[in-house]
Amino acid sequence: MTSPPAGRDDGSAADPQPLVCDRCGTPAGALADGPPLTWTCFVENGVRRYFCESCSRENLRSIEGRLDSDWW
Repeated sequence: MTSPPAGRDDGSAADPQPLVCDRCGTPAGALADGPPLTWTCFVENGVRRYFCESCSRENLRSIEGRLDSDWW
C-alpha cells in the first residue's frame, strides 16, 4: 500500500497553504473553494502555478503561447 502524496494516512488533506501569485506575490485572501475565478492556473514542469488577474492580463500572449513563466 502506498501513502498519499501529502504523507497522511487518515484520508484528510494536508493543511492548505495560503495562495499567492507566483509572479508578484499578491495574496488571494481567504480561500474556501479555491483561487478567485479571475486568477490563472496552469501546470509548468509538473508544478501547479497561480497568477493574479493583473499578472495574467499583462502576460496573456505569453500564457496563450505556452511560454514558460521564466520567459515573461
